Amino acid sequence: MATQDHDSEKFRRRVPDGDNQERLVCRDCGHIQYDNPKVVVGSVCTWEGRILLCLRDIEPRSGFWTLPAGYLELNESPMAGAAREAHEEARAKIAIDQLLAVYDIPRLSQVQLIYRARLLSPDVIAAEETREVRLFDWDDIPWDDIAFPTVRWALHAHRETRDLPRFPPFANPAGETADRLERG
Repeated sequence: MATQDHDSEKFRRRVPDGDNQERLVCRDCGHIQYDNPKVVVGSVCTWEGRILLCLRDIEPRSGFWTLPAGYLELNESPMAGAAREAHEEARAKIAIDQLLAVYDIPRLSQVQLIYRARLLSPDVIAAEETREVRLFDWDDIPWDDIAFPTVRWALHAHRETRDLPRFPPFANPAGETADRLERG
């Protein structure tokens, strides 16, 4: 069986015919290996007006609060992924209402799809990757300890739309990128 190092020797970087970007191309069969952005899925989950936040127990940003979110798996719909992440991180059962926001983080090659959801029960507990979970009233959210700019953006987008039956999804705030804000 070939090792990963040996397999990587079979590929070389070049611009394939009909393309305009350098890609990894197999020297033997011509297979093109596309390196595409990662999709992160998550949700702003509420119970009686309070918002579920998870205290991260993994890097990056261990010890900071975030939404239940993570990478979309292969062969998984974004909504199913967001529901899975809520369960994996907080044992939360949720009903997704609609897409709240689409954020892009080019430096990390990420696209984030954040949904508006409601908890089907307030019974949540810390699970994988999570040190603590808590339902916060808006005024009690630990704003100085929020893990990522996109979490802050999603919380504010949720606040703006919490009483609206339908709305267009939000995007990065004008002139803001998560990359710039994460660097300080």
